[in-house]
Amino acid sequence: MFDPKFQITPKIAKTLMQIEALKHSLISLPITPSLLMHLRETAKLLSTHFSTMIEGNRLTQEQVNLTIKTSKHLINRERDEKEVKGYYIALKKVESFSKENSQINEKDIKLLHALVMGGGKKTIKASPYRDGQNVIRDSRSHTIVYLPPEAKDVSKLMKDLINWVKKSPKDLPIPIIAAIAHYQFATIHPYYDGNGRTARLLTTLIMHIGKYDLKGLYSLDEYYADNLSAYYEALNIGPSHNYYMGREKADISKWIEYFLEGMAYSFNKINIQAKKSSKKGYKDKSTLLNQLDIRKRKILAFFQKYINLTSKDVEKILKLQPRTARALCKKWRDEKFLQIIDLSKKNRKYQLGTKYKKYLD
Repeated sequence: MFDPKFQITPKIAKTLMQIEALKHSLISLPITPSLLMHLRETAKLLSTHFSTMIEGNRLTQEQVNLTIKTSKHLINRERDEKEVKGYYIALKKVESFSKENSQINEKDIKLLHALVMGGGKKTIKASPYRDGQNVIRDSRSHTIVYLPPEAKDVSKLMKDLINWVKKSPKDLPIPIIAAIAHYQFATIHPYYDGNGRTARLLTTLIMHIGKYDLKGLYSLDEYYADNLSAYYEALNIGPSHNYYMGREKADISKWIEYFLEGMAYSFNKINIQAKKSSKKGYKDKSTLLNQLDIRKRKILAFFQKYINLTSKDVEKILKLQPRTARALCKKWRDEKFLQIIDLSKKNRKYQLGTKYKKYLD
Protein backbone atom coordinates (compact mmCIF):
# COMPACT_ATOMS: atom_id res chain seq x y z
CA MET A 1 0.00 0.00 0.00
CA PHE A 2 1.39 3.39 -1.01
CA ASP A 3 2.07 5.54 2.06
CA PRO A 4 4.08 8.68 1.20
CA LYS A 5 6.37 10.12 3.86
CA PHE A 6 6.36 13.91 4.23
CA GLN A 7 5.87 16.73 6.72
CA ILE A 8 4.00 20.01 6.40
CA THR A 9 7.06 22.20 6.91
CA PRO A 10 6.77 25.95 7.59
CA LYS A 11 7.92 26.54 4.00
CA ILE A 12 5.16 24.28 2.63
CA ALA A 13 2.52 25.97 4.79
CA LYS A 14 3.65 29.45 3.71
CA THR A 15 3.72 28.57 0.00
CA LEU A 16 0.26 26.96 0.20
CA MET A 17 -1.11 30.24 1.58
CA GLN A 18 0.53 32.14 -1.29
CA ILE A 19 -1.02 29.77 -3.82
CA GLU A 20 -4.49 30.17 -2.29
CA ALA A 21 -4.20 33.96 -2.28
CA LEU A 22 -3.08 34.01 -5.92
CA LYS A 23 -5.82 31.59 -6.93
CA HIS A 24 -8.58 33.72 -5.40
CA SER A 25 -7.06 36.90 -6.77
CA LEU A 26 -7.15 35.55 -10.31
CA ILE A 27 -10.70 34.19 -9.97
CA SER A 28 -11.92 37.72 -9.20
CA LEU A 29 -10.11 39.34 -12.12
CA PRO A 30 -11.90 40.06 -15.42
CA ILE A 31 -11.10 37.51 -18.14
CA THR A 32 -12.66 38.31 -21.50
CA PRO A 33 -13.43 35.72 -24.23
CA SER A 34 -10.59 36.79 -26.49
CA LEU A 35 -8.09 37.05 -23.63
CA LEU A 36 -9.15 33.69 -22.20
CA MET A 37 -8.69 31.95 -25.56
CA HIS A 38 -5.33 33.61 -26.08
CA LEU A 39 -3.94 32.84 -22.62
CA ARG A 40 -5.17 29.24 -22.68
CA GLU A 41 -3.58 28.60 -26.04
CA THR A 42 -0.37 30.33 -24.96
CA ALA A 43 -0.23 28.15 -21.83
CA LYS A 44 -0.62 24.95 -23.89
CA LEU A 45 2.12 26.01 -26.32
CA LEU A 46 4.45 26.98 -23.47
CA SER A 47 3.83 23.67 -21.70
CA THR A 48 4.44 21.76 -24.92
CA HIS A 49 7.73 23.56 -25.56
CA PHE A 50 9.15 23.35 -22.07
CA SER A 51 7.97 19.84 -21.17
CA THR A 52 9.48 18.38 -24.34
CA MET A 53 12.60 20.55 -23.98
CA ILE A 54 13.22 18.98 -20.56
CA GLU A 55 13.47 15.63 -22.35
CA GLY A 56 15.90 16.96 -24.97
CA ASN A 57 13.61 18.31 -27.70
CA ARG A 58 15.53 20.79 -29.88
CA LEU A 59 12.69 23.00 -31.16
CA THR A 60 12.47 26.64 -30.09
CA GLN A 61 9.17 28.11 -28.87
CA GLU A 62 8.64 29.69 -32.29
CA GLN A 63 9.24 26.35 -34.02
CA VAL A 64 6.83 24.62 -31.64
CA ASN A 65 4.15 27.19 -32.46
CA LEU A 66 4.79 26.71 -36.17
CA THR A 67 4.62 22.91 -35.88
CA ILE A 68 1.33 22.98 -33.98
CA LYS A 69 -0.40 25.68 -36.01
CA THR A 70 0.67 24.87 -39.56
CA SER A 71 1.40 21.91 -41.82
CA LYS A 72 4.94 23.11 -42.49
CA HIS A 73 7.83 20.76 -41.66
CA LEU A 74 11.26 21.61 -40.32
CA ILE A 75 14.28 20.00 -41.97
CA ASN A 76 15.85 17.15 -39.94
CA ARG A 77 13.46 17.73 -37.03
CA GLU A 78 10.86 15.02 -37.69
CA ARG A 79 11.27 13.34 -34.30
CA ASP A 80 11.13 16.69 -32.46
CA GLU A 81 7.99 17.63 -34.38
CA LYS A 82 6.30 14.36 -33.45
CA GLU A 83 7.16 14.87 -29.79
CA VAL A 84 5.60 18.33 -29.59
CA LYS A 85 2.51 17.27 -31.55
CA GLY A 86 2.02 14.31 -29.25
CA TYR A 87 2.35 16.39 -26.11
CA TYR A 88 0.06 19.14 -27.38
CA ILE A 89 -2.70 16.64 -28.20
CA ALA A 90 -2.25 14.98 -24.80
CA LEU A 91 -2.64 18.38 -23.10
CA LYS A 92 -5.93 18.94 -24.92
CA LYS A 93 -7.05 15.48 -23.80
CA VAL A 94 -6.29 16.46 -20.19
CA GLU A 95 -8.84 19.27 -20.54
CA SER A 96 -11.55 16.90 -21.77
CA PHE A 97 -10.72 14.26 -19.13
CA SER A 98 -11.05 16.85 -16.36
CA LYS A 99 -14.56 17.73 -17.53
CA GLU A 100 -15.65 14.11 -17.99
CA ASN A 101 -14.25 12.63 -14.76
CA SER A 102 -14.16 13.55 -11.10
CA GLN A 103 -11.21 11.22 -10.40
CA ILE A 104 -8.10 10.05 -12.19
CA ASN A 105 -8.08 6.48 -13.46
CA GLU A 106 -5.58 4.03 -14.90
CA LYS A 107 -7.11 3.93 -18.36
CA ASP A 108 -6.83 7.69 -18.84
CA ILE A 109 -3.19 7.74 -17.68
CA LYS A 110 -2.32 4.97 -20.14
CA LEU A 111 -4.07 6.88 -22.92
CA LEU A 112 -2.21 10.10 -22.08
CA HIS A 113 1.08 8.23 -22.36
CA ALA A 114 0.01 6.75 -25.70
CA LEU A 115 -0.78 10.24 -27.02
CA VAL A 116 2.57 11.56 -25.75
CA MET A 117 4.35 8.84 -27.69
CA GLY A 118 1.95 8.84 -30.66
CA GLY A 119 3.58 11.57 -32.71
CA GLY A 120 0.39 13.59 -33.13
CA LYS A 121 -2.12 10.80 -33.70
CA LYS A 122 -5.50 11.66 -32.18
CA THR A 123 -6.88 8.10 -32.15
CA ILE A 124 -4.62 5.62 -30.44
CA LYS A 125 -4.63 2.59 -28.12
CA ALA A 126 -3.71 2.97 -24.46
CA SER A 127 -0.09 2.09 -23.62
CA PRO A 128 0.64 -1.10 -21.65
CA TYR A 129 3.23 -0.77 -18.88
CA ARG A 130 6.81 -1.84 -19.55
CA ASP A 131 7.52 -5.57 -19.50
CA GLY A 132 11.20 -5.33 -18.56
CA GLN A 133 13.70 -3.37 -16.48
CA ASN A 134 14.66 0.15 -17.44
CA VAL A 135 17.64 2.13 -16.18
CA ILE A 136 18.12 5.89 -16.03
CA ARG A 137 21.71 6.90 -16.77
CA ASP A 138 23.59 10.18 -16.78
CA SER A 139 23.70 11.33 -20.42
CA ARG A 140 27.42 12.19 -20.21
CA SER A 141 29.02 9.73 -17.79
CA HIS A 142 26.51 6.91 -18.50
CA THR A 143 26.53 6.00 -14.80
CA ILE A 144 23.28 4.75 -13.29
CA VAL A 145 21.27 7.64 -11.84
CA TYR A 146 18.21 5.63 -10.88
CA LEU A 147 17.11 1.99 -11.01
CA PRO A 148 13.27 1.86 -11.03
CA PRO A 149 11.19 -1.02 -9.62
CA GLU A 150 11.04 -4.32 -11.49
CA ALA A 151 8.42 -4.71 -14.22
CA LYS A 152 6.49 -7.32 -12.20
CA ASP A 153 5.77 -4.69 -9.52
CA VAL A 154 4.77 -1.82 -11.82
CA SER A 155 1.08 -2.64 -12.24
CA LYS A 156 0.48 -2.98 -8.50
CA LEU A 157 2.45 0.18 -7.71
CA MET A 158 0.42 2.17 -10.23
CA LYS A 159 -2.87 0.84 -8.84
CA ASP A 160 -1.70 1.75 -5.33
CA LEU A 161 -0.84 5.28 -6.47
CA ILE A 162 -4.21 5.81 -8.16
CA ASN A 163 -6.09 4.43 -5.15
CA TRP A 164 -4.11 6.72 -2.85
CA VAL A 165 -5.01 9.79 -4.94
CA LYS A 166 -8.68 8.78 -4.90
CA LYS A 167 -8.75 8.08 -1.16
CA SER A 168 -6.30 10.73 0.06
CA PRO A 169 -7.35 12.60 3.21
CA LYS A 170 -10.02 15.24 2.59
CA ASP A 171 -7.97 17.86 4.41
CA LEU A 172 -4.87 17.27 2.29
CA PRO A 173 -4.52 20.20 -0.16
CA ILE A 174 -4.82 19.37 -3.86
CA PRO A 175 -1.38 20.87 -4.67
CA ILE A 176 0.28 18.44 -2.25
CA ILE A 177 -1.65 15.51 -3.75
CA ALA A 178 -0.50 16.58 -7.22
CA ALA A 179 3.11 16.92 -6.04
CA ILE A 180 3.10 13.44 -4.51
CA ALA A 181 1.48 11.89 -7.60
CA HIS A 182 4.14 13.49 -9.82
CA TYR A 183 6.94 12.17 -7.63
CA GLN A 184 5.55 8.65 -7.33
CA PHE A 185 4.83 8.30 -11.05
CA ALA A 186 8.40 9.33 -11.84
CA THR A 187 9.60 6.92 -9.15
CA ILE A 188 7.67 3.96 -10.57
CA HIS A 189 8.78 4.88 -14.12
CA PRO A 190 6.11 2.60 -15.60
CA TYR A 191 7.28 3.05 -19.22
CA TYR A 192 10.55 2.79 -21.09
CA ASP A 193 10.15 6.34 -22.37
CA GLY A 194 7.81 9.31 -21.89
CA ASN A 195 7.62 9.03 -18.08
CA GLY A 196 8.55 12.64 -17.34
CA ARG A 197 6.06 14.11 -19.79
CA THR A 198 3.29 11.80 -18.58
CA ALA A 199 4.07 12.62 -14.94
CA ARG A 200 3.66 16.32 -15.70
CA LEU A 201 0.40 15.65 -17.56
CA LEU A 202 -0.88 13.61 -14.61
CA THR A 203 -0.06 16.54 -12.34
CA THR A 204 -1.99 18.89 -14.62
CA LEU A 205 -4.98 16.54 -14.71
CA ILE A 206 -5.14 16.30 -10.91
CA MET A 207 -4.95 20.09 -10.64
CA HIS A 208 -7.73 20.53 -13.20
CA ILE A 209 -10.03 18.03 -11.48
CA GLY A 210 -9.26 19.61 -8.10
CA LYS A 211 -10.22 23.10 -9.39
CA TYR A 212 -6.64 24.37 -9.38
CA ASP A 213 -6.57 24.66 -13.15
CA LEU A 214 -6.56 28.49 -12.90
CA LYS A 215 -8.88 28.61 -15.91
CA GLY A 216 -6.32 26.58 -17.88
CA LEU A 217 -3.91 29.51 -18.05
CA TYR A 218 -0.69 28.42 -16.35
CA SER A 219 2.28 26.21 -17.19
CA LEU A 220 4.46 24.58 -14.53
CA ASP A 221 6.84 23.19 -17.15
CA GLU A 222 8.52 26.55 -17.74
CA TYR A 223 9.53 26.68 -14.08
CA TYR A 224 11.09 23.22 -14.28
CA ALA A 225 12.88 23.92 -17.55
CA ASP A 226 14.40 27.18 -16.30
CA ASN A 227 16.55 25.20 -13.87
CA LEU A 228 16.66 21.56 -14.84
CA SER A 229 19.33 20.66 -12.30
CA ALA A 230 17.05 21.85 -9.47
CA TYR A 231 14.14 19.84 -10.93
CA TYR A 232 16.12 16.61 -11.06
CA GLU A 233 17.78 17.26 -7.71
CA ALA A 234 14.37 17.74 -6.08
CA LEU A 235 13.16 14.44 -7.59
CA ASN A 236 16.33 12.55 -6.62
CA ILE A 237 15.46 11.63 -3.04
CA GLY A 238 16.64 8.74 -0.89
CA PRO A 239 19.93 7.14 0.22
CA SER A 240 20.31 5.03 -2.93
CA HIS A 241 19.67 5.12 -6.67
CA ASN A 242 17.86 1.76 -6.28
CA TYR A 243 14.07 1.91 -5.74
CA TYR A 244 14.17 -1.00 -3.26
CA MET A 245 17.03 0.46 -1.22
CA GLY A 246 15.47 3.52 0.33
CA ARG A 247 13.71 5.56 -2.36
CA GLU A 248 10.30 3.94 -1.87
CA LYS A 249 10.26 5.03 1.80
CA ALA A 250 12.10 8.33 1.50
CA ASP A 251 10.79 11.57 3.03
CA ILE A 252 9.67 13.70 0.07
CA SER A 253 9.07 16.99 1.90
CA LYS A 254 11.86 18.72 -0.07
CA TRP A 255 10.26 17.70 -3.37
CA ILE A 256 6.87 19.02 -2.21
CA GLU A 257 8.49 22.32 -1.24
CA TYR A 258 10.05 22.61 -4.70
CA PHE A 259 6.80 21.68 -6.47
CA LEU A 260 4.74 24.23 -4.53
CA GLU A 261 7.29 26.97 -5.17
CA GLY A 262 6.84 26.26 -8.87
CA MET A 263 3.07 26.55 -8.53
CA ALA A 264 3.31 29.86 -6.70
CA TYR A 265 5.72 31.19 -9.34
CA SER A 266 3.45 30.10 -12.23
CA PHE A 267 0.27 31.37 -10.56
CA ASN A 268 1.86 34.75 -9.91
CA LYS A 269 3.02 35.07 -13.51
CA ILE A 270 -0.54 34.55 -14.78
CA ASN A 271 -1.91 36.86 -12.09
CA ILE A 272 0.27 39.69 -13.40
CA GLN A 273 -0.91 39.09 -16.98
CA ALA A 274 -4.57 39.04 -15.97
CA LYS A 275 -4.26 42.22 -13.90
CA LYS A 276 -3.10 44.08 -16.98
CA SER A 277 -6.40 43.30 -18.66
CA SER A 278 -8.39 44.33 -15.59
CA LYS A 279 -7.27 47.91 -16.09
CA LYS A 280 -9.31 48.00 -19.29
CA GLY A 281 -12.55 47.71 -17.31
CA TYR A 282 -13.74 44.36 -18.66
CA LYS A 283 -16.15 42.14 -16.77
CA ASP A 284 -15.17 38.58 -15.96
CA LYS A 285 -17.01 36.11 -18.19
CA SER A 286 -14.93 32.98 -17.54
CA THR A 287 -17.76 31.22 -15.65
CA LEU A 288 -20.10 31.69 -18.61
CA LEU A 289 -17.40 30.68 -21.07
CA ASN A 290 -16.72 27.41 -19.28
CA GLN A 291 -20.29 26.37 -20.10
CA LEU A 292 -19.34 26.32 -23.80
CA ASP A 293 -17.36 23.57 -25.50
CA ILE A 294 -13.99 24.35 -27.09
CA ARG A 295 -15.43 24.75 -30.60
CA LYS A 296 -17.99 27.31 -29.51
CA ARG A 297 -15.34 29.23 -27.57
CA LYS A 298 -13.20 29.47 -30.70
CA ILE A 299 -16.16 30.78 -32.70
CA LEU A 300 -16.95 33.23 -29.91
CA ALA A 301 -13.40 34.58 -30.14
CA PHE A 302 -14.00 35.04 -33.90
CA PHE A 303 -17.09 37.14 -33.16
CA GLN A 304 -14.92 39.43 -31.03
CA LYS A 305 -13.57 40.83 -34.31
CA TYR A 306 -16.25 40.09 -36.91
CA ILE A 307 -20.01 40.63 -37.09
CA ASN A 308 -20.85 37.53 -39.11
CA LEU A 309 -19.33 34.30 -40.42
CA THR A 310 -19.88 31.61 -43.03
CA SER A 311 -19.46 27.83 -42.98
CA LYS A 312 -16.14 28.41 -44.76
CA ASP A 313 -15.00 30.47 -41.77
CA VAL A 314 -16.01 27.62 -39.45
CA GLU A 315 -14.18 25.20 -41.73
CA LYS A 316 -11.00 27.27 -41.51
CA ILE A 317 -11.16 28.09 -37.78
CA LEU A 318 -11.88 24.53 -36.64
CA LYS A 319 -9.97 22.77 -39.44
CA LEU A 320 -12.99 20.77 -40.61
CA GLN A 321 -14.08 19.28 -43.89
CA PRO A 322 -16.67 21.44 -45.79
CA ARG A 323 -19.53 18.99 -45.19
CA THR A 324 -18.72 18.73 -41.47
CA ALA A 325 -18.57 22.52 -41.14
CA ARG A 326 -21.97 22.94 -42.83
CA ALA A 327 -23.51 20.26 -40.59
CA LEU A 328 -22.09 21.96 -37.50
CA CYS A 329 -23.52 25.31 -38.56
CA LYS A 330 -26.95 23.69 -38.94
CA LYS A 331 -26.64 22.10 -35.48
CA TRP A 332 -25.66 25.43 -33.93
CA ARG A 333 -28.51 27.15 -35.71
CA ASP A 334 -30.93 24.64 -34.18
CA GLU A 335 -29.36 25.31 -30.77
CA LYS A 336 -29.73 29.06 -31.41
CA PHE A 337 -25.98 29.54 -30.98
CA LEU A 338 -26.01 30.96 -34.52
CA GLN A 339 -28.76 32.70 -36.46
CA ILE A 340 -29.00 33.20 -40.22
CA ILE A 341 -28.73 36.73 -41.61
CA ASP A 342 -28.30 35.80 -45.28
CA LEU A 343 -30.34 32.91 -46.72
CA SER A 344 -28.12 32.49 -49.79
CA LYS A 345 -27.22 28.79 -50.03
CA LYS A 346 -23.96 29.55 -51.80
CA ASN A 347 -22.62 31.96 -49.22
CA ARG A 348 -24.96 31.75 -46.24
CA LYS A 349 -24.00 34.08 -43.39
CA TYR A 350 -24.58 33.74 -39.68
CA GLN A 351 -24.34 35.99 -36.68
CA LEU A 352 -24.09 35.08 -33.01
CA GLY A 353 -27.40 34.07 -31.44
CA THR A 354 -29.05 36.76 -29.33
CA LYS A 355 -28.67 35.02 -25.95
CA TYR A 356 -24.97 34.37 -26.57
CA LYS A 357 -24.08 38.01 -27.21
CA LYS A 358 -23.68 38.47 -23.47
CA TYR A 359 -20.48 36.43 -23.73
CA LEU A 360 -18.78 39.08 -25.83
CA ASP A 361 -16.53 41.75 -24.32
